[in-house]
Amino acid sequence: MAKNKKIILIAAGVILAIICIAIFIFLYRFSAPQRNAEEERITVNLGTTVTELISKLKEQGYIRNEQAFSFVLQRKGSKIEPGGYKISKSMSAWKIAEILANEPYMKWVKIPEGLRKEQIAEILATELGWSEEEKSDWITKFTAMEYDYLEGVYFPDTYLIPIDETGLEIAQRFIDKFNEEFAPYAKEFAAQNIKWTTALKIASLLQREAGSESDMPLIAGIIWNRLLQGIKLDIDATLQYARGNTGNGWWAPITIADKKIDSPYNTYLYAGLPPHPICNSGINAIDAVLNSAETECIYYLHDSNKQIHCAKTYAEHLQNIEKYLK
Repeated sequence: MAKNKKIILIAAGVILAIICIAIFIFLYRFSAPQRNAEEERITVNLGTTVTELISKLKEQGYIRNEQAFSFVLQRKGSKIEPGGYKISKSMSAWKIAEILANEPYMKWVKIPEGLRKEQIAEILATELGWSEEEKSDWITKFTAMEYDYLEGVYFPDTYLIPIDETGLEIAQRFIDKFNEEFAPYAKEFAAQNIKWTTALKIASLLQREAGSESDMPLIAGIIWNRLLQGIKLDIDATLQYARGNTGNGWWAPITIADKKIDSPYNTYLYAGLPPHPICNSGINAIDAVLNSAETECIYYLHDSNKQIHCAKTYAEHLQNIEKYLK
């Protein structure tokens, strides 16, 4: 009897040892490689799937087993938000999954072409959780520190921004990107005796007025024709900028009354370009200013299908209005 008990105890000990070894192996496979305790950044791109992310973590040495980590993520039950996360190769799979299930410390922020800075502030406030005061400071302080930088230099792009980055730092981030993208064009504008501020003003008009990117060179040519001949630009988008948001959006259609707004941005009242760009344009609009189409047209309009039609004379323009807009 005693001998049987001894055998049972030995067997139990062996089984316990096997269980402990299995648990150790299980946890070891779950844990990240213990190579480097230094915190690093893993970026989850826009549109990245969970499968792609897990594969990336495995490839970069953060996890050992993709199936096991997938199980851990499922247990967390949270959708992984695109952005930047701080993790390290010393963390267990459970810890990495916990970090990925929470808010990233860097967020993707997409700034479309053709927005005025107030609209950009609205996007930043939404994505980064800004207060009304922070949003106001970005509009009235951080983007108003230099005369030539009031508008037009906050380059439209997709940015990965730390959630604790200040409004001033973000404004400089956008300006740095603008300088980088504009640099190849700067010498060309200088060679044609075109000030960079003038180029941005015209580019902003193209960005708001064009029905498509293919329209931009033609509209640029028409704008140059009007400027060189001293003809008022009569551009609706400048009125929209002067008017601002009246409750129907920043770029709602203009009214007859809007044409009487006494503003230097009102190109129906005042000849020449507005004092600043009216939006933040992309590279295609900037390129079109430099490479405008040669045309004798002075007028243009878009039909209901956003197709452009230009005219050399006002009489032709009236015919186009009758043909395409009525």
